[in-house]
Amino acid sequence: MKKVLLFSLSASLLFMGCGSSKSVSATSTTQSNTTTNSSASKSTYWQQHVDYKMEIDMDVNNYQYQGKQTLVYTNNSPDVLNKVFYHLFFNAFQPGSQMDARLQSIADPDGRMVTEVNGKKQSRISTLKPNEIGYINVTSLKQNGGIVKHTTAGTVLEVTLNKAIQPGESVTFDMVFDAQVPVQIRRSGRNNAEGVALSMTQWYPKLSEYDFEGWHAYPYIGREFHGVWGDFDLKLTIDKDYVVGGTGYLQPNPVVNGNKKTLHFKAPNVHDFTWAADPDYIHDTMQVPNGPMLNFYYKKDLPAENLEGWKKLQPKTVEMMQYFSENIGKYPYEQYSVIQGGDGGMEYAMSTLITGKRKFGSLMGVTAHELAHTWFQFLLATNEAKHEWMDEGFTSYISDQAMDVIANKNADNPSAGAYRGYDYLAKSGKEKPQSTHADRYETNMAYGIAAYNKGEVFLSQLGYVIGEDNLKKTLKQYFIDWSFKHPTPNDFIRVAEKVSGLELEWYLTDWTMTTNTIDYGVKSINGNMVTLERIGEMPMPIDLEVTYTDGSTESLYIPLQMMRGEKPTTATTIADWAWAHPTYTFEAKKAVKSVEIDAKNLMADINKENNKK
Repeated sequence: MKKVLLFSLSASLLFMGCGSSKSVSATSTTQSNTTTNSSASKSTYWQQHVDYKMEIDMDVNNYQYQGKQTLVYTNNSPDVLNKVFYHLFFNAFQPGSQMDARLQSIADPDGRMVTEVNGKKQSRISTLKPNEIGYINVTSLKQNGGIVKHTTAGTVLEVTLNKAIQPGESVTFDMVFDAQVPVQIRRSGRNNAEGVALSMTQWYPKLSEYDFEGWHAYPYIGREFHGVWGDFDLKLTIDKDYVVGGTGYLQPNPVVNGNKKTLHFKAPNVHDFTWAADPDYIHDTMQVPNGPMLNFYYKKDLPAENLEGWKKLQPKTVEMMQYFSENIGKYPYEQYSVIQGGDGGMEYAMSTLITGKRKFGSLMGVTAHELAHTWFQFLLATNEAKHEWMDEGFTSYISDQAMDVIANKNADNPSAGAYRGYDYLAKSGKEKPQSTHADRYETNMAYGIAAYNKGEVFLSQLGYVIGEDNLKKTLKQYFIDWSFKHPTPNDFIRVAEKVSGLELEWYLTDWTMTTNTIDYGVKSINGNMVTLERIGEMPMPIDLEVTYTDGSTESLYIPLQMMRGEKPTTATTIADWAWAHPTYTFEAKKAVKSVEIDAKNLMADINKENNKK
């Protein structure tokens, strides 16, 4: 597995995965998402909305906190809702949880989450003591002032409503809860391996998403998330010596009372809220020209080499922010924070938590990846449990593109490592379709390569299919049409179809819903007659380089008939190839010496040996 991870920067991040009223895009989009000019959001599209107000009192000595939450939920769906569900993510970090059980049954558990006991891997969760576990205990819940029935089932709170929520209706839920921060095991926790006191991710009772497919009240077993757009208002009371960074805008004039202070954060139009805290954080800032203020939080006791790396990272992050804003869409918020914490690298709203003891290249690479998630997950908020490849794959693609420019790599194909990773998976016998639920893969390896590498190849290869310029236009139009919403794979491919004028359902279906592979070969050359063959089940158009016996060369393009059109190309376009025909013969204009299919290696052909004759 480690060898596979070396194939690309994106693959090395395999298991890491991600107010002011002046920010118009960030504050106004949710309320107007059904009235924009985008064809994607006209008439039938809807999404739920939730506003959170929370008061949290954290005890940094025992890592327990008391919480009050007022949640206003608006049912924008056409459906009557008789139940609602909350996520209680911290409950995963208890012996016997589903996350614990999965660690004990999966063939290749995440190394951060297991320990060696008598030569065998053992789930770290299974060994947690009562004062080390995580929990969120809901002690009171009211719907519009009336006590409402609720049951905790692992990491999900099941709520049976006193009165159904009608379409268009808003209701208020008032909750009181107490919680404990677990020992750092995965993403969240206290006292991580680098000594960061609090990495507070997935830490509050979070309302589950309800959309056109129904409720998504997934148990927290190991993968990532899906959330409801809304505004957050958090008052956090914590030890006055702790430095806090994360989602949202810190309001002025914190209240100090004895040894504690109360910080007030507001975050407009996000679908999650994360924070981290430590008494020994250094806090640096750097302004992006015509963009957000960047914040950097990292521990002052890092080795000198790492401290230097965090300083060097800051202007590079400015460049990253500018690259993504230019090539996808403008970052809409007024701040972004890069925070030392967590257990690798993980994206959150307006922020990321990354481990800090890294060589500079790694620090820069993981920051590029997690920052890119702001677009491909926090603004284009796909359901990560069902379509993780859109989140991780698109992020890997654009971050590899950015690193190629910002780190001056100048690679022929910045996604080449992802192609190698996919090739390994396709030949491993362990591949599952990308439509597999993220928790249902048999191995972490199969999940990781499908999400990161195969997801990245989806985009890179799409550029081969529709043309690189059309791919760039597609990414920008996708952002325009679907930012601050929950796009699906079909939503993306429809944007690509409209931009390119080509039919692309076949591409989405074969690549993401099957394990069909691409394999085209050169069967024979007889004078000026050339015969190609399709061996794999997945169809593709063909770029062909022809060398004639007189030494001249020519580029040919063979469209795929089911595309119902051609990509822009300077190559000579010849007759379409209809997929059901296993061979394709054409007559060249003069005697042929050799031909090569896909000379630029942009097609994920699993057998390159037969591509040239």
